[in-house]
Amino acid sequence: MQYNRAYRRLMTSVAAAAVATLASTSLAHAKITRIKIDCAQSQSPTFCPGQSPTFEGKSFGTVGQYEKIRGTAFGELNPLDPHNAVITDIALAPRNAKGNVEYSTDIFILKPVDLAKGNHRMFVDYNNRGAMRLGTINGGIVTNDPTTAADAGQGFILNLGYSVVSMGWDPGANDPRNPKLMKISVPVAKYPAGSATADVTGAAYEYIVFDRAGTTSSDLTYPAASLEKSKATLTVRDRLDDKPTAIDAAGWEYASPTSIRLLPAGTAFKKSAIYEFAYTAKDPVVAGIGLAATRDVISFFRNAKTDNPLAGDIQHTYSFSISQPSRTLNDFVALGFNQDEDGKRVIDGILSHTAGGNGDQINYRFAYPGRTERNRQNHLFPEGMFPFAHQTTTDHLTGKTAGRDDRCTATNTCPKRFEVNTSNEYWVKAGSLLTTDSQGRDLKEPKDVRYYLMSGLSHGVGNAAERGSCQQFTNPTSPYPAHRALLVALDKWVTAGTPPPASRIPTAANSAKAVTRPGSQTGTVPQQDLGWPSIPGVTYTGTITTRYVLDFGPDFATSGVVSNYPPSVVGRPSYPIFVPKVDRDGNEIAGVRLPAVAAPIATTTGWAVRAAEFGGPDGCESDGQHIPFAATLADRQRTGDPRLSLEERYKTHDGYVKAVAAAAQRLEKEGFLLPADVKAYIDEAQASNVLRGAVTAKK
Repeated sequence: MQYNRAYRRLMTSVAAAAVATLASTSLAHAKITRIKIDCAQSQSPTFCPGQSPTFEGKSFGTVGQYEKIRGTAFGELNPLDPHNAVITDIALAPRNAKGNVEYSTDIFILKPVDLAKGNHRMFVDYNNRGAMRLGTINGGIVTNDPTTAADAGQGFILNLGYSVVSMGWDPGANDPRNPKLMKISVPVAKYPAGSATADVTGAAYEYIVFDRAGTTSSDLTYPAASLEKSKATLTVRDRLDDKPTAIDAAGWEYASPTSIRLLPAGTAFKKSAIYEFAYTAKDPVVAGIGLAATRDVISFFRNAKTDNPLAGDIQHTYSFSISQPSRTLNDFVALGFNQDEDGKRVIDGILSHTAGGNGDQINYRFAYPGRTERNRQNHLFPEGMFPFAHQTTTDHLTGKTAGRDDRCTATNTCPKRFEVNTSNEYWVKAGSLLTTDSQGRDLKEPKDVRYYLMSGLSHGVGNAAERGSCQQFTNPTSPYPAHRALLVALDKWVTAGTPPPASRIPTAANSAKAVTRPGSQTGTVPQQDLGWPSIPGVTYTGTITTRYVLDFGPDFATSGVVSNYPPSVVGRPSYPIFVPKVDRDGNEIAGVRLPAVAAPIATTTGWAVRAAEFGGPDGCESDGQHIPFAATLADRQRTGDPRLSLEERYKTHDGYVKAVAAAAQRLEKEGFLLPADVKAYIDEAQASNVLRGAVTAKK
């Protein structure tokens, strides 16, 4: 395994210190020390006598009833154990009498009342900013407190017999308005006694945009080290490529150490304008402990023999994540946390949605795990850093050689992975870097990874009747039916070695390459190269995120300390970025084409343009577009729409239903849909108003 020289020096010194320490201490492994069940928040006849099962006693298939357990896990970490020493600033975290660093985290369990009737597998709901996503794949209500029978919805996960586990891992998931969020408590880094100061300070940066008018203050992630305004800068611009204008010190003030506001008092931030605030902060949390907590909580529920509600039951573990936690799992594996302190694999299979090749900014000083890059936002944070791919590659721009799977490969603890991404990740998160090298060449697929593009999908599920801040209606196409089929395939791959569906992604040859705009945080994809049709009333800008090699300061690579915030893109080298080409409708050709794309009633995209009143034509971040086809030939001729009408495509309503059925059944044969979801697609098409009563198209 090859690393850059600075990284090797760091790890050599850490390992030497750890060996010396472990030789003199009796506590080789810290792990989870205890758990506390909160019966006031649980529904568990097994662990809270007198309580009833959750979901109002509903039974699921042959598994029976489920119980819900909420509580707290308390953990300790030996900061000099090599498994933990990679955590930025753990050496500055307070220690207990045993020399360990303490933390506590919320825990959540859904388990069969009778574990013997379950499937002996753990489904890790790796939550997004503390919010669980079980409801999406389960076909139920998205909630952190599933309680009623309605909350269970289709009960997909429960009918299969999984035990569901979630834990706090994100120190930023602390919204007091939502007490059910999965939270974690981690220490603040402080210099040791005898130092000139206890406060750890450093460069901090806030990217501030309010799409709602009337906002008069903005919270800071970390408290300011000084309230002297001369030590901070605030700028504003209307659009991303505008030159920022500095706001004079008389135009803003600290409302508190953790908040700023404009002056005179009561002045609102301009709606959708881009403000950037650079300042010196203090009291960084040791955020990377969230990675160790993830490792230790999963390992505890999988392996602990006592004080464990799942003791002796779990044979395999799978994680499910959407967006932020998927990026966190990239870091989790890359930093070696899929090996527990006993050397065992932690997660056997990862079903990751919308991670791209990015990390989550969790293992840096003054970490911002809640921030994320898109084509108008947060480009100047350390989210997209080499290595991007699982494979070991050499970055021709920096000379570094590394891969995200280097550590787990060396310890034989790599999980099997499904990397599921939408079109949006290719447009706004440089998603092509996951499967190409730094020169834009396709990489050979690793044996334990499969890649799937969900063609024409946006990052989240939009609404075809709403625009939000975008110019067009947002894209409502859902990936969740495919997630269900892929979880079944992942389980078979892990447990029986059954080959999963083949990867389905664009290659460099059938993609359009982005063009870098010097000095800009975004590039463009030429319309002709993409194959995008000129649709009346639809703006095409081709705006795409550009991935630069950014300079975060001299200590960033070796210690995770950022000293140059925000870094400049001017004169910096950039990587080649690709997006999948489209057909004559504007729908993507490569990837998994769900029925909404294979039998379309609209052009669906993973990119969108902001409406003028929201800073357009800048990119509309995570949203995509739903651009309906004309109903008839006459309708499209009247508007000059080059795309065929519904009438020309399907002739009748029955013709449309047959097209949807054919697309869904084909996906079932390929392993991307289950029979129940095939039926749901057909039923939905049958119930739709598409070409209801339409006259048969003329031949």
